[in-house]
Amino acid sequence: MDEQVVREKLRAYITKELIRDAKYPLKDDEGIVSSGLMDSFSLAELGVYVEQEFGVYIPDPDLTVAKMDTLDLMVARVLRG
Repeated sequence: MDEQVVREKLRAYITKELIRDAKYPLKDDEGIVSSGLMDSFSLAELGVYVEQEFGVYIPDPDLTVAKMDTLDLMVARVLRG
């Protein structure tokens, strides 16, 4: 899996579907949940998207602010499989 492809797909999904602002300039290290852009329900939606898009199952204990707050953390988790 290509890191850049994963990063851009996640960025597009988060800004378009979860934040609902496709033009939002989401930074790689920006706290998405901790800043209030996304809530915990959105993390669950993200987990479903990752499984469908990349074939990577992320168990509930990993769908937390501590482990999935930034795009960098999300990309790293998807690449780990």
